[in-house]
Order: sequence, then C-alpha cells, then structure tokens
Amino acid sequence: MKRFGTLLTALAVASLVSSCSPMTTDQVWPHDLDAPPVTGRNGMVVSADAYATQVGVGILERGGNAVDAAIATSFALAVTYPTAGNIGGGGFMVLRLNDGSVGALDYRETAPSGATRDMYLDEDGNVTNRSLFGALAAGVPGSVMGLWEAHRRFGSLPWADLLQPAISLAEGFAVQESLHRGLTRVQARLDELDDELQTHFEATRNAFFPNGTVPELGETLSLPDLAKTLERIRDNGPDGFYRGETADLIVREMEKDGGLISHRDLADYTAEWREPIQFNYRDHTVISMPPVSSGGATMAEMANILMGYDLGSLQFDSAERIHLMAEAMKRAYSDRNQYLGDPAFVEMPLDRMISPEYAEERRADILPDRATASEDVGPMLGSVDRGTNTTHLSVVDADGNAVSVTTTINTGYGSLVVVGGAGFLLNNEMDDFAAKPGTPNAYGLVQGEANAIEGGKRMLSSMTPSIVLDSEGDLKLVTGTPGGSTIITVVFQTISNAVDFGMNVSAVVNAPRLHHQHLPDVIRLEEAGFSAATISELEGMGHTVQTVGGLGDIQAIMIMEDGTMAGASDPRGYGVAQAASSQGAATDKQ
Repeated sequence: MKRFGTLLTALAVASLVSSCSPMTTDQVWPHDLDAPPVTGRNGMVVSADAYATQVGVGILERGGNAVDAAIATSFALAVTYPTAGNIGGGGFMVLRLNDGSVGALDYRETAPSGATRDMYLDEDGNVTNRSLFGALAAGVPGSVMGLWEAHRRFGSLPWADLLQPAISLAEGFAVQESLHRGLTRVQARLDELDDELQTHFEATRNAFFPNGTVPELGETLSLPDLAKTLERIRDNGPDGFYRGETADLIVREMEKDGGLISHRDLADYTAEWREPIQFNYRDHTVISMPPVSSGGATMAEMANILMGYDLGSLQFDSAERIHLMAEAMKRAYSDRNQYLGDPAFVEMPLDRMISPEYAEERRADILPDRATASEDVGPMLGSVDRGTNTTHLSVVDADGNAVSVTTTINTGYGSLVVVGGAGFLLNNEMDDFAAKPGTPNAYGLVQGEANAIEGGKRMLSSMTPSIVLDSEGDLKLVTGTPGGSTIITVVFQTISNAVDFGMNVSAVVNAPRLHHQHLPDVIRLEEAGFSAATISELEGMGHTVQTVGGLGDIQAIMIMEDGTMAGASDPRGYGVAQAASSQGAATDKQ
C-alpha cells in the first residue's frame, strides 16, 4: 500500500510551520506549506511559465503522451521564457514509462572542436569573462537534437504538431511579469557594456527591444526570426537547425563575434541515451541523470551518507538536521568536483561513489555536534587513470508515463547573444568547464582536471531531473529545478521532504531550503526560513551561515494514494501547474 496521503495531517502541518518559525517578528516565511496542490487524473504539466504549461496540457488533451507534452513545452519555453528556455542550449531528460522501463537522454552542449584548454585565460593566466559573455562563451547547442531524439524513440503525435504551438507564440504573445523583469535586467546589462561591444548584441536589442525599450506588461511581443527558425525545425527536423539556413546564421554570428562553432561542429552533434543513475533511499527508488550530469551521482552519495541517520525523527528546523545535511553535501560535492566529467573523456569511479559502502567511509568522520572544515574534507575515491539560467518541467500523462526535463543556457539569458536572423539566444555553457582547474566558475564551484576544456567535450552539469518510485515500485514523485550548483541539493531536499517528513507536494515545494557545496565553506539558508536560535546553534558548531534569497524553482508532480496527480510550481518563481481536463485519443506520429 502506498504511504502517501493526499495531504499532510493538520498536526504535521502545524508542527512543520512551527518548526520553520521566523528569525525575527518582521520576517515571516512567505510560502504556504499547506497550500492546496493542483490535482487531476488525466495528466499534469508543471513548468516555469504559464504559456508553456498550457501548451503541454493542450498536447495531452489531444492524445499526446508525456514525451510529446515535454517536447512541446520545451519549444514553447524557448519563446516565452528566454531566460532559460531555449533552442540555443541543452539539457537532460529522465523518463519512466508505465511499463517500468527507464531512460536518460543527454543533450548537453559540447565544446566546439576548436576549443582549447586555456582559451579563457589572459596573458597572466587569469580567468577572463569571455566564458560568460559573447559568442566565444557558447557551446554547440543540443536542445533541438535531444528533443528530436526523444520524439523519434517515444513520441506519438506528429513532430510538426509539437512545434506549431511555439511557432504561434513566436508570432505574438502578451508579455508577462517574469519576462518583463528579465528583460529589464538584460537591458541594464547591455547598457553597461563598452561602446565597442554594443555591435555584438545588436540582434539581441532588435529581438527583445524592438521599440528601444523593455516591452510593457501585457504588450504583444513578436519574435518573427525565431518563428522562422522554428518553422525550419518543424519542416526539416534537426536538419532545420544543424544544417542549412539556421546553421549558416549561427556560423555567421560566430565569425562576427569571435566564436568557435563551425558547420562541422553543428553537423556532428549527437544526443546520447545513457543508463540512468538509480539508488535506494529508505525503500524508495530514485532515478536520475548520470554523467555528464553530476546530479544523480552526487545526490546518491549524499543520500547514502544520510541513510545513517533518522532525519524524519528530527525537527525540520533543528540545527542537528541542517548540520547533518550540510556535512553530507560538502563531502559529496568534494568528490563531484574532483572526479566527474564527460564519460567520453574521463574515467570515473562512479560505482564506488554511489555505493553504500563508500558512504559509510564518508560518514565515519562526521561529528554530531561539530562542523568539519571544508579544507579537511577532500575527495576520497583515490587516483583515477584518465583517458543560473536553467529551467525544469515535469510531466505525467494519464497512462502514468513520467518525464522530467531540465534544460539550460547557463546564466540568465545565456551569453546575451541572439543569433542575427535566427532570433534565439546562445548559451554560455563554456563557463561550466573548469576554465582554470582550481578556480571558481560563475557558481563558485571549484572543479578539477576532469572538467578541463577540450574540443568536442561535454561540460559537467549540476542539472538533476529526477523521478522517485515508492517501495512497491509505483510512480511517486517527478521533480527538478534550476539553480546552478544548488540544483542537486535542492532536488534532494524535495525527495527528503517527501520521504523523511511525509509532506504533500505543496509542502515539498514550498518548505525552506539550505545548500552547501564544499567550497566556499558556507551553509546557505533561505532568509526567514530558519529560526535565529537554529542559526546561532549552527554557528556554535563551527559553521559559517549565510542567509540568501530563494534557492531553486521546483516544478513537481506527486502521485497520491488513490492515483490522483498533484502538481505544484514553486512560489519562488512564476511557474504554473495545470491538470489536463480530458484524455484525448492519440494519433500515429509522422
């Protein structure tokens, strides 16, 4: 019998709310832990954007399956959520079908063939910002090929039907608050650039600021160049992106701005099916991404370490729980940063890293009442012979097929470069490499040689799309988030909230979060989420505590005891959960 009830009991909710007491009287936790989730039985889509969610639900109601809906939602996000939705970036997809089969699709970007190890260092060996801004920051995009490959293997509706909603949106849609705020930040960043750099971002201004200013709320924004690019993808599949006119436009942008992506790089790009990382957590099965995503392996190490403690018996707000979580996180991130990378380029001790036996070794030096300094927490897997912005969507269809997708162009609006004539933003994923091993990247991650830059290599990622099964092997939770280096810890906390504390989906998503990534040696706690007494106790243990704004933007679906789907979109963002009102009749794909 499944453990999950439809809602937390009133007593459990009261206890959790009480334990997450405000730090001061004027700081009240803003997210309702007892908010009613969106429920339904005919399918559910949860994404970071209302337009995209509506597109995915429309596909389900027309008879499309969860993969169809995920594809259509992804293309819609490329139009209405350009801070992270994309065709100029990449991502990962984890699937669990109703027959029990699982899959993991890697469509992460790759370094251009002309990339070199020290390409972002100046003459003094210092890291420059060229891995963040401009065409040189872009890796070879993978999103279009990945979505095509998912459709080729699992799609049911015609490919063209999945592109058409995004094309219609690109022809004109009303600007909503998230886009208005994002474009306001983009305009400010562009205005700060030196005059000599302005010409490199002319297409960006033309696309998003056609009247020279940020579009107002409710104003119609049209993206005609993007609509034409999507039409070429609709009509020609991946050849409409990686070859022909769109490829020519990408290469022309590279030549204009000193980028490296070539026609050969585009033509040679492939998406890769991989074996998912699977591990057990308190009689539940977690299915997540393997490398080149670091998410599944790092989360497995954290979970295995924490299996040695009964977290559910501790107060949610207690210093003891936060201390144990942080100690597990710093150890797992130490190994992540040292050993993980593109499996085509480096050999990784993956089986040992995710094993309970190794977790027992890592757990052995965790003190119950004292922080271990990060400088004393090193990688322990031995030597190996070596050969922000992101978005997430979760989909479950009426038949119980589940898809978890995290996709990205790295930082918000990527490299800020819109491909002239093609209308889409390029990623700045090259910053996810270790531009100088041992030096922090944009997310503060200090990474090793395994993730050094090489042509054709996929950069290490923290994206962690995940699916959880209950003790009977039935679908329980579909979850994921953006957030750079915080992704792994945030996703794990949603799983722990559900498994250790029995929360319903709204509380899973809304509860306060923490993060530790080994370096810097700091516990980050969401502001107003934890009591002043707890913070004081943590500091007394030797932890450095920093309060921060929201961590993550979870989009989650939970299956309740009676089979009802419950969805919740993170109140930290602007997303929407929506249930399908009916189950349509599927048609044969073309």
